[in-house]
Amino acid sequence: MPTRRRVRFIHGQFAWMVATILVLTALESLSYDLFFVLSFIGFLLLMELTAPINVTPQWRRRLRWVLGIGVVGFACIVIRRILEILPPGVAPW
Repeated sequence: MPTRRRVRFIHGQFAWMVATILVLTALESLSYDLFFVLSFIGFLLLMELTAPINVTPQWRRRLRWVLGIGVVGFACIVIRRILEILPPGVAPW
């Protein structure tokens, strides 16, 4: 049975992602990359704002896997964007 804090965390993440979609749609700049980056920023904010002081519950320890996958995805997006900016002859491949 989910705890109240876990449900609050999930609702907060869902609300952040819906708000991100609405804002990006209103600005006519909705893309998968931008949505992922902004959702990941929201995930990091929620993790920090809802972090317990003394004891870390089991479900929060499992968030480290999601955090690691998010960091890898963010790094891939940053590398791809940097390679788009570089002139064609500069990239080693």
